[in-house]
Amino acid sequence: MAYVAVVGPGDHATEPELSDARAVGRLLARRRAVVVCGGLGGVMAAAAQGAHQEGGVVVGLLPGTDRSEGNEHLSVAVATGLGELRNGVIVRSADAVVAVGGSWGTLSEVALAVRTGVPVVALRGWTVLDAEGRPLPLATARSPEEAVEAVLAMAAGGAGGAAGAAGDAGAAGAAGQGAAGAAGDAGQGAGEQSAGGAAGAVRQDAVEQGAGEPERPRAPGWA
Repeated sequence: MAYVAVVGPGDHATEPELSDARAVGRLLARRRAVVVCGGLGGVMAAAAQGAHQEGGVVVGLLPGTDRSEGNEHLSVAVATGLGELRNGVIVRSADAVVAVGGSWGTLSEVALAVRTGVPVVALRGWTVLDAEGRPLPLATARSPEEAVEAVLAMAAGGAGGAAGAAGDAGAAGAAGQGAAGAAGDAGQGAGEQSAGGAAGAVRQDAVEQGAGEPERPRAPGWA
């Protein structure tokens, strides 16, 4: 059984982001994945609602010390008392992460996942540029269906599983490049995916470990 974190904006989430998050939650529950989230509103509540409606299990890791602050769709509410530091617990509790939309908190979760080698798929996410103005690569999806297929493949087989998901999504060429990139990076002891997006179906040439971190990251723009 896979544990998949769904992260995204809270109070400032847009309607398209909320709709996608609900769909991601529903699809994960249908595949018997446990949904892990931050337990509050916005994308977190939408993903929890979608999973709950399908009879799925939703674990909410709350920033505060009061379990009652969790949204009504949680199966389990854990009051961590860690504030924003609970973002790291969310990431490390999951086999893979789906980031729906963008915010500074979401970006921190994506960065923590990249840094610790937890696979990430972005849906409507931010693009982060390196010091030269080039987008840093990150596996992306165009729909909740693509995101769930890719993230479950990643959860089952790490970065190698993502290549298979990309092929299923109709990006065989991109998957081939991604597999080559992952193999090369594995020799360098990777574990880092970079935050950024690419257009098209799930782009597995973007699932690279050890892409490094920019010295002076630019302000992110929409993918």
